Formats: sequence, C-alpha cells, structure tokens
Amino acid sequence: MEQTFIMIKPDGVQRGLVGEIISRFEKKGFLLKGLKLLNVEQSFAEKHYADLSAKPFFGGLVEYIVSGPVVAMVWEGKGVVKTGRTIIGATNPAASAPGTIRGDFAIDIGRNVIHGSDAVESATKEIALWFPEGVANWQSSLHSWIYE
Repeated sequence: MEQTFIMIKPDGVQRGLVGEIISRFEKKGFLLKGLKLLNVEQSFAEKHYADLSAKPFFGGLVEYIVSGPVVAMVWEGKGVVKTGRTIIGATNPAASAPGTIRGDFAIDIGRNVIHGSDAVESATKEIALWFPEGVANWQSSLHSWIYE
C-alpha cells in the first residue's frame, strides 16, 4: 500500500483543526500509520523545504513553520498521495473547492493549514525525514470493508 506524509501547519493546530483533519482522512478509509505533535527547529524546516530554497518566500515559509507546533502524520492506502491532495485542496485556498480542507478552512496562501506530499517519491523522502524511527505496522479490521 502507498503512504503519504501530511503535516498540519501551526495555523491548523492553533485553530483546533487537528481532529477534523484526521477525521476526514479516516472517513475516507485511509489508515493512520504515524502521528507526532512537535515544534520544528529552523534547520529541520529548511531541510524539509529544501526544494523551495531558491524561492523568494522560502524565509517566510521556514519562519512560519517554526512559529508553533505542527502535527506530522503518515497515512496509508490505495492512491493516498493523489487522493490526499484532493482532500487537502489547491495550494492557494482561493482556488480550493468547497469541501476540501483548504477550501473550508483557509483564506490566504500563507496560512493554508496543511501540507501534503505531492508525489510518491516526495512522500517517501518526507516520511524518512519526519519518521526516521519508522511507523506503526498494523492493519485495520475494516480493511476488507474498504478494499476489494
């Protein structure tokens, strides 16, 4: 099964959206494999966003991610990367459809509540960075009610 990395950003944590966001992934049928609440250090944030280091907004993005606690998660399921991005919505909340996390809970791109891996390759890299100890090895008893 495919895995993806999801991070609820400081604004999502501060606004009390953690339970709602977890609920949306669980209701879809994805399996939570890893979960952490943590404060991110600047060097770690820079490593996570290294692919954006040449962008003009990089410094502000790093500053924002270290401004408060985040919730880092690993979700597993068939097509979880692509479907997870659909659940999250477009990066710019103004372009996010109602019913998506960003469409329902965000207004500004700089406070868009959540990060999700954009490809299987980036998910693998992000999971290794955020969960070097690995994730839980388990399967839900509901698996056969979700998958053929």
